[in-house]
Amino acid sequence: MERVMSELVSYFCSKEEFEVHLVLYGLTREIFYPIPDNLIVHKPAFDFVNSKRTWNTLKTLWFLRKKIKEIHPDTVLSFGELWNNFVLLATLGLSYPVFVSDRCQPDKSLGKLHNRLRNWLYPKASGVICQTEVAKTIYSKMFHHTNLAVIGNPIRDIEPNTTFKKENIVLSVGRLIQSKHHDELIQIFSEIDAADWKLVIVGDEALKQKNKEKLENLIKDLGIQNRVELAGERLDVENYYNKAKIFAFTSSSEGFPNVIGEAMSAALPVVAYDCVAGPSDLIYHEKTGFLIKLHDSSSFKEALEKLMKDESLRSSYGQQGKLIIQKFSVQYVAQKFEKTILNACTAN
Repeated sequence: MERVMSELVSYFCSKEEFEVHLVLYGLTREIFYPIPDNLIVHKPAFDFVNSKRTWNTLKTLWFLRKKIKEIHPDTVLSFGELWNNFVLLATLGLSYPVFVSDRCQPDKSLGKLHNRLRNWLYPKASGVICQTEVAKTIYSKMFHHTNLAVIGNPIRDIEPNTTFKKENIVLSVGRLIQSKHHDELIQIFSEIDAADWKLVIVGDEALKQKNKEKLENLIKDLGIQNRVELAGERLDVENYYNKAKIFAFTSSSEGFPNVIGEAMSAALPVVAYDCVAGPSDLIYHEKTGFLIKLHDSSSFKEALEKLMKDESLRSSYGQQGKLIIQKFSVQYVAQKFEKTILNACTAN
């Protein structure tokens, strides 16, 4: 979510006709991804103290409403299911066009309170931007909104780097959270008789789940410490794409899996669970990779083995994927956001 927003603000900031403001108001207001120098960033002057959550939530709501009125924008774009409710509450009664976009599995429950808020508030938005056609179908029944647009995530181009020699690496990228099912991937990989291949997982702890130690213990119990690497959080993830030969993805819950697109941009064939939603919008089964029924570990293993043994198949799938993923280029996707938002500005 943060990476996509950073890509979009970079695009808008590159155009002289736009003045772009970014409002950060969460528990932490850190900026991880590079942003343009001419982006105007706003943060609350107070820290969010979790022990006084209700009071700080109300303070943040007032800050957001006051800041939006001060900026007086032509349009507002919000990402994230819980954050979208917050923005729509903050702008109730104001005339600014607000566009919201969830970045998670579209049929995911947010809990009773937030589900009710979403069902009440989303129809008040000027538009709801869906990441996939599956999401649009689900949201059209959920919110009955008249303006639903499908815009996939911008996928950054992973340029080939000849300084990195291709290695027998199966790569996976994602936070070490339960829904990514890295434990399943490690188990599947351990059952493949390929001592000259290595599994590398890039990603770190998240959501306070503390899964890294569990994965380390699983790797130790399976006796494959020399074949599996937990690489942690990396700023140079493109180097891993350039070194790997196959990309594997065992997530069961997605909004739009950027990492699959990035892997395809790097000409990697992909094996992924066909979860709701996202992989099926990116992967063409048996053309750019394999879409596997959720938790069908036997078929997942079979697909990995097939790619490991067949270099020409890896090359064919990888090159096809690199061509197909161009429709999600940063420029193209950002232009779709621009057109959608500008239409609302014109209408108002």
